[in-house]
Amino acid sequence: MSILNVENVSHGFGARKILENASFRLLKGEHVGLVGANGEGKSTFLNIITGTLMPDEGKVEWCSRITTGYLDQHTILEKGKSIREVLREAFQHMFDLEQEMLQIYEKMSDASDREIETMMEDVGDIQSTLEHSGFYIIDAKIEEVANGLGLGEIGLDKDVSDLSGGQRAKVLLTKLLLQNPMILILDEPTNFLDENHIYWLKNFLKNYENSFILVSHDIPFLNDVVNVIYHVENAVLTRYTGNYDQFQQMYQLKKQQTQQAYEKQQKEIERLEDFIARNKARVATTNMAKSRQKKLDKMEIIEKVREKVKPVFKFREARAPGRFVFQAENLVIGYGEPLTKPLAISLERGKKVAIKGVNGLGKSTLLKTLLGVQKPVAGEVKLDDYLYPGYFEQESGRYNSNTALEEVWNEYPGMSNGEVRAALAKCGLTNEHITSQMMVLSGGENAKVRLCKLMLKDVNWLILDEPTNHLDVDAKEELKRALKEFKGTILLVSHEPEFYEDWVTEVWNVEQWTTKIV
Repeated sequence: MSILNVENVSHGFGARKILENASFRLLKGEHVGLVGANGEGKSTFLNIITGTLMPDEGKVEWCSRITTGYLDQHTILEKGKSIREVLREAFQHMFDLEQEMLQIYEKMSDASDREIETMMEDVGDIQSTLEHSGFYIIDAKIEEVANGLGLGEIGLDKDVSDLSGGQRAKVLLTKLLLQNPMILILDEPTNFLDENHIYWLKNFLKNYENSFILVSHDIPFLNDVVNVIYHVENAVLTRYTGNYDQFQQMYQLKKQQTQQAYEKQQKEIERLEDFIARNKARVATTNMAKSRQKKLDKMEIIEKVREKVKPVFKFREARAPGRFVFQAENLVIGYGEPLTKPLAISLERGKKVAIKGVNGLGKSTLLKTLLGVQKPVAGEVKLDDYLYPGYFEQESGRYNSNTALEEVWNEYPGMSNGEVRAALAKCGLTNEHITSQMMVLSGGENAKVRLCKLMLKDVNWLILDEPTNHLDVDAKEELKRALKEFKGTILLVSHEPEFYEDWVTEVWNVEQWTTKIV
């Protein structure tokens, strides 16, 4: 049974084609991974099928009585509401049914016997629906999913306006899973989850009986949960059966076959053109030349395989600092109230350290405290005198109207227009990206601009807060290579062990420092 049909959809922004004649069919129970390089149009496609964006051409048809749930991390949570209250909104339709049932009971006192009979039938139907939907065990269900995604550690009575961006995303994801829609639409759901909660979500999606469409650059996660891949490249959407690894094998084979067919056809075209040029002027062979020309005109030209521009990352190294990059004594971090026990930690020059641990325990706060951006609750941090830090922040301003070019130029006004463009191009950004506003770029393109700014600076200490969020597979691999090659010191927050475990010298687990119950 087809739940969603997308037929011949085309869409673009100005001269930039995002999708061209794209068709897509979602069947009941399919677990779809939507993949492609940064900026290829994955989020645009999701916006089109959810109705938040009208395509230039084509149509989108859902089956009747469909329920969809879209994880949009930009949804605003109402100040003054607790996490529990927001999560209970997932069952609003059930509370409405209960209210309707109570109103029917009230009306019974003034009703005739015949009306009461009808009303009792209605009440019975509603009661049955509520019981079948698990209305009377809602709070237990909320606790189960909330704990699975780590909200129990934050506290369900906490005001949602006090949450970090990552914690807000967790609340939205938990609410969405509780709604149990016929189709889940998830855009990078693992970005703000740590290892434990990614594992929980993976098991949830593996056993999810309904359909979902998932955008993710987390390949192990994709491999475990999807059974169909839709690949978007050069505005074309192509379907493959299987997980991500199986898609890669088929994609490479298809690319190889196309390249071979292209080369064979080019030789044939060259042979025909040579024959026509030599024979069209001679009376005896002019008809043969015309015949070859007709064959050439009718030929369906195979396009050469267009290789995607791959980024090249390299961090500029400043002079070496002293032996210790920082030394912290009795350090307690937090915002007002402490998040950790008193810490005695230090970082030696040349070490590459990954920081892991569940969200909400202060990984980002620790980085900001060490850099002096955030004051400690207690204790002190002593930094080396010859430090040249480079900081990659996890969250960036959503409403940044600067173009990518202006964003870099404002920070490095001494560079020429050509130099800024060349630096951005090296990071895998095209001319269209370079002249686009930061707020219309995809998450991955935005991250590449911010990495570009970092790579133009002389640094001897890199402080990176979840730098792989939103980056596509090629960019992630290239970043890993550049960090391995960097001779300075690195402090990295990441929830992807497969990204860092083969090159870091140490792993710090904030769960061992926290004052919270983990």
